[in-house]
Amino acid sequence: MTEVIGSVAAAPVKTPVKNNISRIALIGNPNSGKSSLFNQLTGLNQKVGNFPGVTVDKKTGSCHLTPQHKAQIIDLPGTYSLYPKSLDEKVIIDLLYNKKSALYPDVLVITVDASNLKRNLLLYTQLADLGIPAVLGLNMTDVAETHGVKIDVGQLQQDLGVPVVPMNARNGVGITALKILVSRQLEKPAKSFYEIPEELMVLVRQIRYYFELKNDYLALHYAHQYKKLSFLSEADKSYIEDLRQKYGFDSNTLQAAETIERYTLINDLLLDSVKVTRAESNEKFSNKLDQVLTHKVWGYLIFFGVLFMMFQAIFAWATYPMDLIDTGIASLNAFIQSKFDGPLVDLLTEGVIAGLGGVLIFIPQIALLFAFIAVLEETGYMARVTFMMDKIMRKFGLNGKSIVPLISGVACAVPAVMAARNIDNWKDRMITIFVTPLMSCSARIPVYTVLIALVVPEKYYLGFLNLQGIVLMGLYLLGFLAAIFSALAMKLILKAKERSYFIMEFPVYKMPRWPNVGLTIIEKVKAFVFEAGKVIVAISVILWVMASYGPGNALEVAETKAQQEAAAKNLSEDETSSLVSSHQLESSYAGVFGRAIEPAIRPLGFDWKIGIALLTSFAAREVFVGTISTIYSVGDEENISTIKEKLLAEKDAAGNPFFTPARAFSLLIFYVFAMQCMSTLAVVYRETKSWKWPVMQLIYMSGLAYVSSYIVYQLFK
Repeated sequence: MTEVIGSVAAAPVKTPVKNNISRIALIGNPNSGKSSLFNQLTGLNQKVGNFPGVTVDKKTGSCHLTPQHKAQIIDLPGTYSLYPKSLDEKVIIDLLYNKKSALYPDVLVITVDASNLKRNLLLYTQLADLGIPAVLGLNMTDVAETHGVKIDVGQLQQDLGVPVVPMNARNGVGITALKILVSRQLEKPAKSFYEIPEELMVLVRQIRYYFELKNDYLALHYAHQYKKLSFLSEADKSYIEDLRQKYGFDSNTLQAAETIERYTLINDLLLDSVKVTRAESNEKFSNKLDQVLTHKVWGYLIFFGVLFMMFQAIFAWATYPMDLIDTGIASLNAFIQSKFDGPLVDLLTEGVIAGLGGVLIFIPQIALLFAFIAVLEETGYMARVTFMMDKIMRKFGLNGKSIVPLISGVACAVPAVMAARNIDNWKDRMITIFVTPLMSCSARIPVYTVLIALVVPEKYYLGFLNLQGIVLMGLYLLGFLAAIFSALAMKLILKAKERSYFIMEFPVYKMPRWPNVGLTIIEKVKAFVFEAGKVIVAISVILWVMASYGPGNALEVAETKAQQEAAAKNLSEDETSSLVSSHQLESSYAGVFGRAIEPAIRPLGFDWKIGIALLTSFAAREVFVGTISTIYSVGDEENISTIKEKLLAEKDAAGNPFFTPARAFSLLIFYVFAMQCMSTLAVVYRETKSWKWPVMQLIYMSGLAYVSSYIVYQLFK
C-alpha cells in the first residue's frame, strides 16, 4: 500500500444520525475507482433507472453504513470538472445545483486517483467551493505505490480542509472507515479554493438574491451554465441572459482563467503532502505493452483476434445453455399440455411461456458478451481499442467505442444495442444504436440458408471457394455497408448541441475484479429481462392470438377441409396434422392479415403466404423457417433439404416455379435490411427511454428493405 505519513485526523462532524436514510453521491474522474467503490458499498442492492428528463442511467443502491444507519448511494457519471461536455456530465450539475431535487445529496464522496492527484483535485476544488459536505476517498493507493508516490494524508487533509480516507476500492481496504465517517453528519469543507473576481461580484450577488442561493460559487455557475440547467424556467434563463449581456460576461475566458488559477493552487498545495520517486520499470513495461497493443498494424490484428475469440465463444459456449433453455421451455409446455387442456392453457403455453422463452434464450449470449466487455474494460484494454478505432469510425459519424456494438451485432442485436451503453457522447450513442440492427445477426442464418440453397448452385471455384458461401458473405457485407452509410447519413441529419470530443485516458493495466465482472453481468441481464422482456412477451401473445384464432368458424372449416384432403391423398397422421396446421394458419387472423397486405408486397414478388411469414417472423427472424414449414406442410422445420424440395415444387397461378431467383433474392435482400425482431425494438426502447427511436428504426429499416427488395425483384424478374 502507498506509504502514508501520519493518520487520518479527526474530521469535523456533528452527532451521528440515527434511524435516518441519508443520500450519498459518489463523484470522481473517469478511472478513479468510483464504480468499484459503488459495488463495494452496495453489492447486489443496486438498481438502474434514469435521471428525470434524460436518457442517462442513474445507478442507485442501498448500504448499511452502521447497523442503525442505512444510506442511499447514488453513482454519478464520471467527469473531469463541473463544466460539462457531455449529456452524462450534465446530469451532475442538474443534480448538485438544485437543492429541491429528490436526489440532492447530503454528502459527497469524491474519489481521486492517488497516483494522479493533480488532475483529480481540480474537480475536488470545484466541489468544495459549492459548500456541500464531502469526504475525499484517496483511492488506488496500491497503484500510487508502484509509481513511487508517497502521500502525507494528515497534511493533505489539513491543506484540503476535508476528511481524507486512504483506500483501495478494488479489494475493500478502507471501506469500513469510509462508512463510519459518512454515517456522521459532516460539515461543509473548511477551505475554499477560488476567489471570484471583484468585477463579477455584482452579477453574482444579483443571481444569489434572485434565486435565494447561499453560495457565491454556485451563483457564478448559474451564470456560466444556465442553458444546461433543466430545472430553470425560461423566464429564469432570460433573466440570467440579460445579466450576462449587461455585465459583459465572457464565459469561455473566465472558465479558462479559473482552471489555470486552480491548477496553480493545486501545484503549491501538493508540494507539502506528496513526494514522487518514479518507478520507471513499471512505466516502461506499460509503455512497451501499449506500443504493441496500439500499433497501427499489430494493434488491429490483436484486436480482431480478440473479437474472433469473443464471438467464437458467444456462438460456441452460448449454444449449450441456449439449447437447455429451449428444451426446458418445450418440456414445461409439453408437461402443462399433458395435464391440462383448453384455450387458456394454449394461451399460457404457446403465448406467454413461449414468449418468455424468447426472452430467456438470449441470456447466455448477453451474459457472455458483457463478461468479455467487462474483462476488457477492467484490464484497461478497452480504452486502447476505442483509441485505435476512433479515427476510422468518426468519419462515419460514429465513435471508437461503436466498434464493439457493431461487431457484436453479428451475433445478436439485443446485447449489441446494450453494449452501446459505453459510448459517452449522446449523438454517437444514438447513431450506433440506430444502425446496429442492420448488421446481419445469427438469427438470419436459417433464412439465408434456406433461400440461398433454393437459387444458388453449390459450385466451387479454385477448388475451395463455395459459391453459396460467397453469397452468404456478401449478405453480411451488405448489412455492414448499410450500417456504415446509414450512420454517415445520420451524422448529417441528427443535430445535437453537444460536440463530440474524444478525450481518452489510458488506465493502468490491471487484473480484472471478478466481483465487478459478475455484478456487470447480473445488471445487464436484469435490465434486459425486466425491461425488454415485458415488451417481447406482450408481442408474442398478440402474435399467438393472431395465428391461433380466425373470424367466425373459419378454423373449424379449415380443419374439416384439410382432413378430407388428407383422406383423399391417404396421408399419414403426421402429414395430416401438418396439413391441418397449414390450412388453419391460412384461415387465422394472421392469414387474413397476410392476404390483406398481399397487394402491398406483390411488387416485391411476395404472396400472402410470404406475408404470413413476414408477420410471424417479427417475433424473431428465425421463425420464418418454421412458418414456411407450416404453410407448405413440410412437417419438419429442421430438415432444410425437405423445405427446399417443397419450395422448389411450389407453383404460381400460371403453373411456373414460384420461388424463382428473382423472388428468392428479393426476399433475401428484404431480410438483410428489415427490422424483423421485436426483441431488438424492445431493447432499443429500454436503452433510449423513448418509443421515438424504435419507431424510427422500424420505419427506416422497413422502408429501406421494401425499396431495395423492389429494385432487386424488378431487375431479376
